[in-house]
Amino acid sequence: MTNHTFSLGGDLTINRLGFGAMRLATGTFDGPTRAPETGVAVLRRALELGVNHIDTAGFYGRGGVWANEQIRTALAPYPEDLVIATKVGPLLGADGMPSEQAAPDRLRELVEADLRTLGLDRLDLVYLRVGGMTGPGGESIAERFEVLAGLREEGLIR
Repeated sequence: MTNHTFSLGGDLTINRLGFGAMRLATGTFDGPTRAPETGVAVLRRALELGVNHIDTAGFYGRGGVWANEQIRTALAPYPEDLVIATKVGPLLGADGMPSEQAAPDRLRELVEADLRTLGLDRLDLVYLRVGGMTGPGGESIAERFEVLAGLREEGLIR
C-alpha cells in the first residue's frame, strides 16, 4: 500500500495531494477575474476531499480578487492540521504581474503582509521564489535566506 502522507520539516504531516491557489483569482494570467465566491467554494470543497496543504502567495490575484483573502474567508478559523505554504520574493509590476524581485530588506514586509491577509500569527512554510525577474541587483541569495532565517528565529515562520 502506498503512503499518502509525508512529513514536512519533521513535525508536520501533510497529504500528498495539496491545493495550489494560483488560479483562484483568474484562470489565466491575463484573463478576467473570477467571482471570489467561486474560490471560497472550491477551497472548502478541497478540504472536504482531504486536502490539508495549501500553496499560496501574496501576489496571487488580479483586479481586487486575491487568493489569500479567499483562503481566509473560506477556511478561518483554520483546521489544526491545515498547512499553509506561501512564497515571497516577487513584486508586482505596474501591469499587475510579478515582474520584479524584492531586495532582502523587503522580505519581512512581504511575510508580514501574508500573515495579515491570511489572518495568521505564524506561517508554516515560506518559499523564496527567485529568478526570471528583475531586481535591485547586487544582493546574494544568502542575504535573502538570512532574512528568512531571522524571521523563523522570531517565530513568524515555522
